[in-house]
Amino acid sequence: MKTMKSLATSAGVATLLLALSACSGMTTREKDTAIGAGVGAVSGSVLTGGSAIGTVGGAAVGGVIGNEVGKDKK
Repeated sequence: MKTMKSLATSAGVATLLLALSACSGMTTREKDTAIGAGVGAVSGSVLTGGSAIGTVGGAAVGGVIGNEVGKDKK
């Protein structure tokens, strides 16, 4: 059951990333934020064993980091 939950979480994150990649009109900073959120969500999910709170927390932290990285790019 735990494997199924982990698989469902991973599939949801992959779907979200795919949907965000379709936004070609995004600025570099917005892209960095989206990428950071996606990577953070996957990392949070893996580190917490598929916990929804870990996934959302990872996405939030990753989004903030991606946003900050995107500030320096012109």
